[in-house]
Amino acid sequence: QVQLVESGGGLVQAGGSLRLSCAASGSTSSINAVSWYRQAPGKEREFIAAISSGGYTNYADSVKGRITISRDNDKNIVYLQMNSLKPEDTAVYYCNAVMAVTGHIYKYWGQGTQVTVSS
Repeated sequence: QVQLVESGGGLVQAGGSLRLSCAASGSTSSINAVSWYRQAPGKEREFIAAISSGGYTNYADSVKGRITISRDNDKNIVYLQMNSLKPEDTAVYYCNAVMAVTGHIYKYWGQGTQVTVSS
C-alpha cells in the first residue's frame, strides 16, 4: 500500500510559478514510477509528467519547457515545478504512483491539489 498526499497548489497570476509536492508513505521502496496528472473542469484527466525509480523523466508535449518533475528520495517526495503558468493550466493536479509486484500492477492516487491561474 502507498499513500500519496499532494500540496502546494493555490492561486497564482499568469506568468507565475508554483511548486507542487507529492509526499509518499507506505511501501515506497516498491514504487516504479510517480506521475502527475491534471483535470480541468469538464475535461478528462490528462498526463503531465512522470519520473521513474531510475530517474527517467517524461513530459507531455503541452508542458515541455515549462514544467520540471524531480524527486527527493530521502524524503519520499516528488516535486512538480511549474513556471510561466497560463490560465489554461488551471486544474486539479493529482499525483499517481505505480507499483509492479509479482506480475500485478497497482496504481495509487492522491486526493489532488487545486491550481488556479488568473489572467
